[in-house]
Amino acid sequence: MSVLDQNIEKLNGYLRRFKETGIQNRIAGVDCTGAGGVFQTSSPVDKSIICDVARGDASDIDVAAKAAADAFPIWRDMPALERRKILLRVADGIEARAEEIALCECWDTGQTIRFMSKAALRGAENFRYFADQIVQARDGQHLQSPTLMNITARVPIGPVGVITPWNTPFMLSTWKIAPALASGCTVVHKPAEDSPLTARLLVEIAEEAGLPPGVLNTVNGYGHDAGKRLTEHPAIKAIAFVGESATGSMITKQGADTLKRMHLELGGKNPVIVFDDADLDRALDAVIFMIYSINGERCTSSSRLLIQDTVREKFEAMLIERVNNIKVGHPLDPATEIGPLVTKTHFDKVVSYFDIAKQDGATVAAGGEVVGEEGYFVRPTLFTNASNKMRIAQEEIFGPVLTSIPFTTEEEALEMANDTQYGLTGYVWTNDLTRALRFTDKLEAGMIWVNSENVRHLPTPFGGVKSSGIGRDGGDWSFDFYMEQKHIGFARGQHKIMRLGAQ
Repeated sequence: MSVLDQNIEKLNGYLRRFKETGIQNRIAGVDCTGAGGVFQTSSPVDKSIICDVARGDASDIDVAAKAAADAFPIWRDMPALERRKILLRVADGIEARAEEIALCECWDTGQTIRFMSKAALRGAENFRYFADQIVQARDGQHLQSPTLMNITARVPIGPVGVITPWNTPFMLSTWKIAPALASGCTVVHKPAEDSPLTARLLVEIAEEAGLPPGVLNTVNGYGHDAGKRLTEHPAIKAIAFVGESATGSMITKQGADTLKRMHLELGGKNPVIVFDDADLDRALDAVIFMIYSINGERCTSSSRLLIQDTVREKFEAMLIERVNNIKVGHPLDPATEIGPLVTKTHFDKVVSYFDIAKQDGATVAAGGEVVGEEGYFVRPTLFTNASNKMRIAQEEIFGPVLTSIPFTTEEEALEMANDTQYGLTGYVWTNDLTRALRFTDKLEAGMIWVNSENVRHLPTPFGGVKSSGIGRDGGDWSFDFYMEQKHIGFARGQHKIMRLGAQ
C-alpha cells in the first residue's frame, strides 16, 4: 500500500465520527446545535461533502460570550503556574494528535501533507512558548519619582473574540488563542466556515488538557451574522482577526460602538527584490518557496518579483524551468507540492487573473491553466513582461501566482516595492550590506527578511502597515494586546499636597 493510500485510510478513520455526528458548536464545555441550522463543509480535493456543521448565529454568540464572561474570573485568578501546566498539556495533546490534525486539515483545505504535518507541530510550539511566558506576563516596571514609588502591571483585558481564516487554520488559531489564554483571557473562537474541522479538534484537546469550561468556546458560522455579532458584542473586549483587508475594515466599524481593541492581520502584495549581486541560486529557492508553498494561499507570500534587469532573463529562465516541475496533486501524497485551492469561489477568483494578465499585456510564462475537473486544482503560474501598475501586481490574488517585474536602479525598485496599498512583508536579496541597510530602512513593510525566506521566530513582532493590518503578534507584543497596562503610585513619604478651601 502506498503512503498516499495509507494516509487516505487513516483520514477516513478520523472523519468517520464527523460524518456520523457532524460538528457541533462547543460552548461552556457542552456541545450545542446552531440556532441557524447547519451548513456543510466539503473537500476541495474532489468536491465531496465532509460533514454537517452547526451554523451559529447571533444568539449562539450571545450564549458563548456569556460563557466566556462567566469563566473569566476563574481563569484570570487561577495561579499562573496552574495555567501554565494546562497550556503545556494542550501542547502535549496537539503533538499526540498531530497526524489527525494534519490529515483533516489537508482534506478540509487542500493544503499538502508536506506542509500541514509541520503546521500541526508548530501549533504545539505556539502553546508551549506562550505557556512559558505566563509567569512574567504580568510583570511590570518600577518607575521611581521624587514623591512616589510607581509600579506598572498588566492584567488580562477580559473575554476576547478570535476570528481565523481558512488557509492554515489550525496553526493560525494557535497563534491567537495560545497568547490569549496565557494572558488570562477567555475566548470565543469563530473559525472560517470553509475550514471548521481542526477548530473542533483544538477545543477538544484543550478541554481534555484541563481547560475549564467556558474558557475556550467555538461557534461555527458565517461572518455576516455570527462574526458580526462577535465584533459588536459588549462583553467581548477585543477582536483578533486574520483575513482580507476589506473584512478587517468592516470589523473595525462593527466594533467601534463598543470601543473594541482590534488586532488585524490582513492582506499583502509582498515584494521580493532580487539585485544582480545576490546569490541567485538561493534567491531562486526562496522566491519559489514563498509563493508556491501553502498553495500560494498565505498573506506573507512574495507575489511580486522585482528582478534587476541585468539578470532578469537568466533568472526568469531558471524560474520557468522550476515552476513547470512543481508537482500538483493529491494533498495527502507526500510528493505533492501544490494541492487544490480551498473553495470554488476562491478557485474562480484565482483563475480569473489568467485572463486579466493577458488583457493587461503580461505574458503567461508558466502555468495559467486548471488541472483536471475533479477538484479545484490550478497549475503554478508565472507572469512575465509585467509592470507594477497592472492588476496582477496590485491586487492580492492569494494563489500560486507570481508576477515578475524588471527594474534598473535601486531607487526604481524601492518606488515599485512601496507602490501598493499593502505593507505586510518584504524580501531583499543582495550581498551589499549598505544597500540592504538603506533599502530596508525605506521599505514600507512590517516585516522584512534579507537573504532569507520568511523564517518565523515567535518572540519577534508579526504584523503589517498600511492596509496590511494593525497591531503585532509574537512575544511580548501579544501580551500587550491581550492585557491592560495598569499604573499604581505609592507615596514614599509626606509630600506636600495642595490644600484647596483650607483657611
